[in-house]
Amino acid sequence: MSAANLVLVRHGQSEWNRGRRLTGWSDVPLSEQGREEARVVGRLLARANYRFELAFTSYLERSSETLDLVLAELGQSSLPVQRSWRLNERHYGAMQGMSRPEAARAFGLKQLVTWQSGYRARPPPVAEDDPRNPRLDPRYAGLGDELLPLSESLHDTLDRVLPVWREQIMPALERGQRVLVVAHKTSLRALRKELEGISDADIASLTVKTGEPIAYRIDPGGRVIWHRSLDPSGPLKRWFQAAIGKWIQPSPGRGYQ
Repeated sequence: MSAANLVLVRHGQSEWNRGRRLTGWSDVPLSEQGREEARVVGRLLARANYRFELAFTSYLERSSETLDLVLAELGQSSLPVQRSWRLNERHYGAMQGMSRPEAARAFGLKQLVTWQSGYRARPPPVAEDDPRNPRLDPRYAGLGDELLPLSESLHDTLDRVLPVWREQIMPALERGQRVLVVAHKTSLRALRKELEGISDADIASLTVKTGEPIAYRIDPGGRVIWHRSLDPSGPLKRWFQAAIGKWIQPSPGRGYQ
């Protein structure tokens, strides 16, 4: 059994990730490659003897689907799961749904880079009647409008994520439970900033990859004893590449449009 008691996983590639679109709170499914990435994460954790008592994920399909696929590979499909809107991806405001080239043309490349990489930089908000406004989504109907963002910076995302860490995830760790969190690039960057003490300046360069679980040992006071990437390097990397290769190679006599 692994000594880690917390594992963070970013969801697999989504259909919009593949098209380099700024997905945010838009609800899109995994691509076929993303589904295989999720399965490989599950197999990697299973081979390393990881087991969990509780899982957390967001309200968004790409995260929930990744969690389901990981748990199936672990043989833990019946694991209790807590879903929280606080683990959703960063809301990209008026850029949400655009490809990066489209956003660069609309707002300028320098401004796009500032909004994406800056810690407190926030894109223009969506309008109240914009379909991208989460206040119009029935899934969030029980939440006050003041909680639901029209646009977010990384700093805003950290403020949103911290309550679920402090009020749900950390208490589970204090109870001795081993916890799996499957979420999104920016919500996981926010968690890692809190856990690892990453500075405001350095957080901009932190990358959270798909298919690369981060394992932690957290003490009862919430301090990180150690953490490490479970990057599928060496034999595991070759196994990962072979698994992806099976998906992208066409069958004999069969073509793809």
